[in-house]
Amino acid sequence: MGKSGRGRTGRRPHDNGAWACPRPGAGWNGADSLRLWCQIDAPIEARDMDSVENQLELLLKGGGIEMQEYDSPLEEVVPVTVRKTVCYIVAAIIVNEQKEVVMMQEAKQECYGKWYLPAGRMEQNETIVQAVKREVQEETGLECEPYTLLSVEERGPRWIRFVFLARVTGGNMKSTSESDTESLQAKWWDRVSPLPLRARDILNLISFAVKHKEKASHPVTIPVELPCPVVCHRVLAAFLNRSNDLWLLVNNPGRPHFPVTACGSSSADLSCSIEVAIYRLVKECLKDPQVKVKMHGILGLQHSGTVPGKTDGVCFNVLVTVAQVESKYSPFPPDVNNAKYAWHKVDDDDLKIQLLERLSFSSVVPFLN
Repeated sequence: MGKSGRGRTGRRPHDNGAWACPRPGAGWNGADSLRLWCQIDAPIEARDMDSVENQLELLLKGGGIEMQEYDSPLEEVVPVTVRKTVCYIVAAIIVNEQKEVVMMQEAKQECYGKWYLPAGRMEQNETIVQAVKREVQEETGLECEPYTLLSVEERGPRWIRFVFLARVTGGNMKSTSESDTESLQAKWWDRVSPLPLRARDILNLISFAVKHKEKASHPVTIPVELPCPVVCHRVLAAFLNRSNDLWLLVNNPGRPHFPVTACGSSSADLSCSIEVAIYRLVKECLKDPQVKVKMHGILGLQHSGTVPGKTDGVCFNVLVTVAQVESKYSPFPPDVNNAKYAWHKVDDDDLKIQLLERLSFSSVVPFLN
């Protein structure tokens, strides 16, 4: 336990939906000291979310916090709509004990007969996990359970692909006699035998999945079902000095929360990488524009999708570090340029250790572009 004397375990979501943890997974076989999946414990009062430490603890475990405000310079937050203003793709990688992977044969004319991972566009009024299960069943005949998010790829906020490691829970592999408009058939691929692929972008993803299954590089991460109207990022911007003192950038020091940046709907915002919005927010918070900003990856994400046009957005909880250039080293974080922002020093030893380990082992879901 840290200086606060509080145990570090997960919490139950409240009926008011103010915050939530994903359901517990089967554990994480990475370093023994990095067991950060969500363990169910006594509930926490909603007012305790005013504490930076409690928010940090929850997000380190992959939990979510209800979206209430945005700190980016957008004048208006316009809700996104799946398949209209945003396109979300889901893909599943299912690996067996022989390290074979489930592949499906395309039925679409533009790639007829080629092979690919079970993948497809999310529909309106479904969650990300529901979309993964549907696509796998439609294209392979198998029932599956997404085990963890492996990576997120983006081409700006309007095209995002969620790649999951999943396990088979039922069903039967689709044969050629069951071919339809979704796929011609499915099979296990040994990753060595020649196979005409629709695209080779999946090869690195498959290799990553096999390695992750052997030794997990990040904790089990499953989307939390909390509504969000736009594509946005809750930014955990950390500053560490050479003594490993830790500060986190917060908004509203009186009732602090981690800054949230929303991706805009203008053509300029839509054509930019999502990372641009994160860098922009951090740089706008600080007086010194020469600081180095590094995005490490995703601690968790929030999405609901149950009310089309109103909750189709996604909130990524992203871990970022801020560092000063060597010529300007100081043991203290750079000054902020706006009274609504401040650096909050984290004195809880347990939380500091958890965050340092996540940074040291790169134990976050990677953001690819």
